[in-house]
Amino acid sequence: MRRIARIIGILAAVFLLVLLSLPFSIDANRFRPLLESRLSAALARDVKVGDLKLSILSGGVSAADLSIADDPAFGRTPFLQAKSLRLAVDLWALVSARRLNVVALTIEEPRIALIQTAAGDWNFSSLGARSAARTAPPAAPAPSPATGKTGLELSVKLVKIANGRFSLGRTSGHWQPLGVEKVNLELRDFSAASVFPFSLSANVEGGGTIKLEGKAGPIDPMDAAMTPVSANLKVAGLDLARSGLHAMAPTVSGLVSFDGAGESDGRTAVVKGHLKAEKLKLAAGGTPARRAVELDFAAEHDLKKHAGVVQRGDIRIGAAPASLTGAYGERAESLVVNLNLHGPNMPLAELAEMLPALGIVLPAGSSLQGGTASVKLALEGPLDRLVTTGSVSLNKTRLAGFDLPGRMAAIAALAGIRGARDTEIELLSTNLRMAPEGMSASEIQLVAPAIGEIDGTGSVSPAYALDFHMRAMVHTGGVMAAIRNAPIPFSVAGTCSEPVFRPDLKVVVKQEIQGLGGNVGKAAGGLLKGLLGGKKKN
Repeated sequence: MRRIARIIGILAAVFLLVLLSLPFSIDANRFRPLLESRLSAALARDVKVGDLKLSILSGGVSAADLSIADDPAFGRTPFLQAKSLRLAVDLWALVSARRLNVVALTIEEPRIALIQTAAGDWNFSSLGARSAARTAPPAAPAPSPATGKTGLELSVKLVKIANGRFSLGRTSGHWQPLGVEKVNLELRDFSAASVFPFSLSANVEGGGTIKLEGKAGPIDPMDAAMTPVSANLKVAGLDLARSGLHAMAPTVSGLVSFDGAGESDGRTAVVKGHLKAEKLKLAAGGTPARRAVELDFAAEHDLKKHAGVVQRGDIRIGAAPASLTGAYGERAESLVVNLNLHGPNMPLAELAEMLPALGIVLPAGSSLQGGTASVKLALEGPLDRLVTTGSVSLNKTRLAGFDLPGRMAAIAALAGIRGARDTEIELLSTNLRMAPEGMSASEIQLVAPAIGEIDGTGSVSPAYALDFHMRAMVHTGGVMAAIRNAPIPFSVAGTCSEPVFRPDLKVVVKQEIQGLGGNVGKAAGGLLKGLLGGKKKN
């Protein structure tokens, strides 16, 4: 037994010595021209690899660097440049037959530039394309094992990208390229002719993480970008401003998370999922919202035209539900939308948290409390010059901390209205138009129990300056009751935070003159007597 153990030990030592000597007896660089040739033919691109080194103990071959040329139509900068390439090989085939059978491939720290034209074509579309493959230089013939030469059999069970950096950009337009770093990608049981599973994780430069899992393939032989894909996508903490994704709407910012799934046939993607936006800002003068906005949606997107249809969009702002549907698409260098927003009887307290994000300013020290809001709006045009039109109504709410009758002191003196700490609003409705040049409101109807009924029109400038012309039909008696019981005209100037109310005496006099058949003297006398406390004679 002792002798047998000694023999086994000697054999083991010899075997180990043989293994250690193999890297010296096998020159891995002899495979490099053939490897470059076959990879170039397979990818229809010029591929260069650095010096190859064989490691028997790890069962692999490594190259110091890797370079894959770009489509000539996109320039001469390499499509991919990597720090190193590692190949896991079939050692038995390598030792016994001098054949390099690759079973796994790892590309370390690649820098990949993904570029799309205005027509929707990608620079990776021609990877492996048949038309290009036919024009590629023929691979060197594989010598037979009997001559001591080698051949290449590429069978890849696993393809990995480790710690990569992708850049997604356009050939035209002002879009800032999206940078994605720390990319780790795995393709398992990879074959161009069949479906294969994949997974990807990455960080977005500027803030955010991405996780993608699914299946792809078979790879389209004429256009790799047309390859069918089905996947689940999770995005967390994506910073719209710092990542540059807000280029189409520079006034928009916030942190976005997404959890959903999609399928693509290479032409159209059908996507559904849940999106959550926090610290959202939608207007140039706005501030981040204190309430998150959530959206459950289903959409169909044209991958080349960058256009699509939102078939279902259920919005929630806290407990306030609404729906958003319509179409969108790129035009020139803008994203143009044609969307409809409908939200009936939404709790106003929830919506009030979104007013700062929309750039809507309430009078200083005031807040909306209780009640509901209903909106029916159309959003049309480029996102950076969006025009929103439609109707808005508030029901049974309170503008706390704002004394409307008190602010209308001059008008209150005419009408005998008493002030109050808060302003109760039974109904406020209007037709709105919001655009970059400001906001206008028409057919304003306000029912406030402490005052009466108010109607009129007006506008708010981008600097929040007010220009409203209103009329008040008061519920109480007063001086104006002595002047034909006509509505009291007044104007609102100042700013949204500090509105200024003034009676429009020119309109009052004009109305009185018209009521007295054009008798200016009698009208002025009646108005003066009314202002001094007298009663108008019929």
